[in-house]
Amino acid sequence: MTTPQDDLLPATRRALLHRIAVAQAEGRAPSLVAMVVRNGRAVWRGARTSVDGHGPDENVQYRIGSITKTFTAVLVLRLRDEGVLDLGDPLEKHLPGTGAGEATIAQLLAHTSGLAAESPAPWWERTPGSLRPELRDVLGEQPLLHPVGRRFHYSNPGYTLLGALVGELRGAPWEDVLRREVLEPLGLHRTSAQPQAPHAGGWAVHPWADALLPEPAEDLGLMAPAGQLWSTTGDLARFAVFLANGDDQVLSTESVREMRTPAAPAEAADVVDGAAYGLGLQIQHRDGRLLIGHSGSLPGFLANLTISLEDDVSAVVLANCTSGPPLSSVGADLVRIVAEAEPRIPEPWRPMPEVDAAALELAGQWYWGTHGFALRLTADGMASLEPFAGKGRRSRFRANGDGTWTGLEGYYAGELLRPVRRPDGSVSHLDLGSFVFTRQPYGESASVPGGVDPEGWRGIR
Repeated sequence: MTTPQDDLLPATRRALLHRIAVAQAEGRAPSLVAMVVRNGRAVWRGARTSVDGHGPDENVQYRIGSITKTFTAVLVLRLRDEGVLDLGDPLEKHLPGTGAGEATIAQLLAHTSGLAAESPAPWWERTPGSLRPELRDVLGEQPLLHPVGRRFHYSNPGYTLLGALVGELRGAPWEDVLRREVLEPLGLHRTSAQPQAPHAGGWAVHPWADALLPEPAEDLGLMAPAGQLWSTTGDLARFAVFLANGDDQVLSTESVREMRTPAAPAEAADVVDGAAYGLGLQIQHRDGRLLIGHSGSLPGFLANLTISLEDDVSAVVLANCTSGPPLSSVGADLVRIVAEAEPRIPEPWRPMPEVDAAALELAGQWYWGTHGFALRLTADGMASLEPFAGKGRRSRFRANGDGTWTGLEGYYAGELLRPVRRPDGSVSHLDLGSFVFTRQPYGESASVPGGVDPEGWRGIR
């Protein structure tokens, strides 16, 4: 009997099961279900205890809380890609009269709008959305707690505004737009705004007794874009693949990459191993690994989605309890277990399909002052610039088709790399955002600002 190449080894499967078993037992969760994805498909499923007398599987719905925000962010990025709005637009331009209109759409996505973390009383997660029929009921009399754009402050009302923005510009309710533009194209048929059987019930677990109390499952109304959705491990696994690779039916690879790019730092009190927030995605460095995704919670439920792009491993973990198992840690551990036990096998090296002679002339060593860098051309048509040794500034560059290149990440993100040529057409030096890179340290024949001493390099007796 043969097994698929991507199946996990028995020891790895046992380690994954052990991790969720410990989380469910120590966290006292009525049920906990998990899934691991590698190479675009599920390679492991696990569950502990039961829902309605049966072990939960990849089709049982749990409420996913703030993972809903990532779905809302996808809808906003779609509007941007269509040219309907710009992320730098103030909200007032498209949704006037909210009282928070000076915040830009990007600031709302990244939680730097200055808005409060929560809606005014009563506790919105445990009360009907009908108590907040208008945006002013969600925002309160003083929506802004901080200067706009000054600091990261996680805001549920901010995503309510983004959901209202989607509804205004699409002329349809947020839920309908989400189903039509994201859920159906990605095949997420078990993700919905209202629970659909089979689904877990939400429970509170007594902190000092092994006793349960049912939690209400409210329709959040206008707050829905911040936390309404129900989903399954199967659907969230497919969503993880989308967030890693993009899907032209929904959002391009480039736009998904933009969502994963830090747009706001976390508050100092919240930073663990370095955390940040992108456009609808949480980003953190944990145990030397860059992880993206989102966590979620509503009374009765906990949820986590964790993705490691470098390892090509994602994990989904869902539980039906108000508090208990630390699902962000569990998700990160599931990714780590697979990545360390069965490291990703690199794709075979292949040469370029075609060689651009003008680009090839740029390859090799370059110096910014006395700092040595290597410029390499890769088979995917990109170029990379990185220091000979140490960390330093590094970036990949995309060819623009006119001989110039644009930086994609790090210090040089968005910066233009331009080869400067001599009258005979040979490359004199590289201009990178005004920095001059020469073939030799302070090359004499290059246009180094400030000039190069005509006596050249020397010693001191």
